[in-house]
Amino acid sequence: MASGVEELLDMLFDMVDEAKNVPLSSDRCMIERDRALDLIDDIRAQFPVELSEAKKVMASRADLIASAKREAEAIRRQAEEKAKQVLSEETILLQAKQRANELMQQAEDRSRELKRSANEYCEDALRRTEEAVAEAYNEIKQSRARFRAAASSTAGGQAPSGGRPMYDAAADED
Repeated sequence: MASGVEELLDMLFDMVDEAKNVPLSSDRCMIERDRALDLIDDIRAQFPVELSEAKKVMASRADLIASAKREAEAIRRQAEEKAKQVLSEETILLQAKQRANELMQQAEDRSRELKRSANEYCEDALRRTEEAVAEAYNEIKQSRARFRAAASSTAGGQAPSGGRPMYDAAADED
């Protein structure tokens, strides 16, 4: 015996297709009534089973579709969260880079300012040192000139025992 509705319908179709024509009619045929009715009864008996299986398949399909939609929605939400996280990380990274650039610029500006201040300080210190040395040199020249003048005034009569004139610092202070 056939197992499925399709197979039973194929058997019924073959029975009608192979049936002999009724004499003097081209669109009528003769088939075994009992055999045809048995096939129709078998088909009717199979319909509830087939329909039940079809309903189960449809329900299973609906469950599968619902599950797939839930999973797709979960994946979409995860992707959105990940995109937000990546965007947030990129924003933070961009802000950090901008802040780092600002700090580098500030450090470079401060370095230039410190270098300029150090150069000014060194220039000023060297100028004051140069002025002090020039003043000291002028004092030395003046002291030497006074010494020579004092030495030449004493050279006329008062030479110490060593033959060299003696310098009088007290007379130089006037």
